Amino acid sequence: MSGQRVFGVTGWKNAGKTTLVERLVTEFVRRGWRVSTIKHAHHDVDIDQPGRDSFRHRAAGASEVAVVGGRRYAIMREEADPALADVLARLAPVDLVLIEGYKREAHPKIEVRAGQAPSLAAEDPNVVAIASDVQPAETHLPWFRRDDIAGIADFIVALRR
Repeated sequence: MSGQRVFGVTGWKNAGKTTLVERLVTEFVRRGWRVSTIKHAHHDVDIDQPGRDSFRHRAAGASEVAVVGGRRYAIMREEADPALADVLARLAPVDLVLIEGYKREAHPKIEVRAGQAPSLAAEDPNVVAIASDVQPAETHLPWFRRDDIAGIADFIVALRR
């Protein structure tokens, strides 16, 4: 996929994916790692606001607009949903890229489960562990409680690139 270590967090809506990613980022940063994240949404996402200069640039037809200021910048590109590999190629090198979403991509991932949601692991050989408050039926996969952040982080560290 890329030269960087990547690990995904996947699951159905409202399973706790974003909370897990947020807590893993905090844990890895505490350990001294540099971490980037990718969040894939299945709907149109717009970080821009009508009336802002950058919005006006895009509305006028710019295919790419960079907004730069202070300690951060964002580049908005007008194009169809890019492949994960294309997004990874644009990121600066870090110790770990955590990916939320991209269910169908072939990178190692943990499935976050809440309630009686159907199993993604049953259909996806790239699911290498499950985070759930109840032990799942897939006993062949490592299982973590959703709040076992240190344990999940240790598991990610132990995986090969």
